[in-house]
Amino acid sequence: MSLKDRLNSTNNNAQASKKSDDDFIGISPLSEEFSSVKEKLHSLLIEKVNSTPSWSSYTDDEQKELIRQFIEGQLNTNFRSIPLNKDERDKLVKEIIQEAKGFGPLDPLLEDPTISDILVNGAKKVYVEKDGKLYKTSIVFKDNNHLKNIIERIVSKIGRRIDEKSPMVDARLSDGSRVNAIIPPLAIDGPSLSIRRFKADAGTMESLLRWGSISKEIAEVLEAAVAARCNIVISGGTGAGKTTLLNSLSAKIPPGERIITIEDSAELCLQQDHIVRLETRPPNIEGEGEITARDLVINSLRMRPDRIIIGECRGAETLDMLQAMNTGHDGSLTTLHANSPRDALSRLETMVMYSGIDLPERNIKNQIASAINIIIQASRLQDGSRKVTRVSEIVGMEQNVITMQDIFVWEQTGAGTKTVMGMHTSTGVRPKFIDKIKARGIEINHQYFDKNHRHTYLTKNSNPNIQTKDAIVNARLQMAAEQKQSFPKKAVHADLDLLKRLKG
Repeated sequence: MSLKDRLNSTNNNAQASKKSDDDFIGISPLSEEFSSVKEKLHSLLIEKVNSTPSWSSYTDDEQKELIRQFIEGQLNTNFRSIPLNKDERDKLVKEIIQEAKGFGPLDPLLEDPTISDILVNGAKKVYVEKDGKLYKTSIVFKDNNHLKNIIERIVSKIGRRIDEKSPMVDARLSDGSRVNAIIPPLAIDGPSLSIRRFKADAGTMESLLRWGSISKEIAEVLEAAVAARCNIVISGGTGAGKTTLLNSLSAKIPPGERIITIEDSAELCLQQDHIVRLETRPPNIEGEGEITARDLVINSLRMRPDRIIIGECRGAETLDMLQAMNTGHDGSLTTLHANSPRDALSRLETMVMYSGIDLPERNIKNQIASAINIIIQASRLQDGSRKVTRVSEIVGMEQNVITMQDIFVWEQTGAGTKTVMGMHTSTGVRPKFIDKIKARGIEINHQYFDKNHRHTYLTKNSNPNIQTKDAIVNARLQMAAEQKQSFPKKAVHADLDLLKRLKG
């Protein structure tokens, strides 16, 4: 799309005139004089661009600077009589540059690091997620065409397209943020845009520790499992933090290994040097040329990989991934949507069937049991926080059932008005993959698996959702004692006895 088309399609006159109590981010209504000046400057800028033959030869930064100089020059000459203070002048220049070179009304949201999701439901409804909670904003687009132009600008930067023949698209921003868009006729009420923000510090285990998503003990065991080339599957629901955890674990892959990543839309940000990044391709306008994840997995086996990382298993590629894990490509990692480790196994069985190869059920389960060592369950709690809620090990087969055992679990002990309270605990089971870790010369403190071991976090009280066992027990003992008259005596004593045993 040309700059002229972008400028013609953008206008911010239609701003929300009133901010509701639920608004998280709003834009003050523009005065008629401000809007009028902005419209006139848009028209003059279009004429300037059209009369500059060498405009396309400038870089983005140079074009932004030329636009800034042009607008400021116009304000100092042709619009000198219009009273605009410094803040209004700066705002005017910024908004015109955003409309011409950025993403218009979305730019203020994209600049806010505290926002994790941006959800646009048509031109007049924009929501954001912050700290796990959704808020409606007062930001609006001029109309659905304005929103569609912004969507086209986003997807065109990575060579994707969106139109009536291809009304759905997955894309990404330059910072790695995930973008999904769908337009009419599939979206009845106008174009819909979803942006999952990529946090700059989201790819480190230290960040997960700081957020209280994982304990130091679990982090150390998982890091050792990655270094020892255990095959790991991360399961969880939408927005549970699967990709963030995959980024964090992949950062622990030792240097010197050849890594191949396969994704629908490239999101992983690995820090190693020897990486080959592959991305699927949708069909062209004639319905041809599609490259699926399965095609890439099969091709990657001919590329001499040490490890294969699949951003998300969704279909037939699952069978080829399991075969790769069973044939010398240990240490592979992937994610999938599931509500529990047991559910993840069922999903894997179902997705293997998508391959079209008629395999007996027992053979499929044998493939899964022999290929995968660890399943990590990531969950999003009701307060919006994201936790590693379960680390399970697959230990083999018993008749037609895949057997697994939990190594670490998240125990919820209460829920406040804004936070969920709980802690990570060990189940007392010593995992079999410890032998594989020891064979690599990596030492793990065996006390981490002791049922009475107290898990620790990056800093004390670093996360309000995390409480020590003593603090939780003491608080609940006090509450039970205060409410003793409200409960049957037998039930209260039973509860107190349970808490005292927990504390001991």
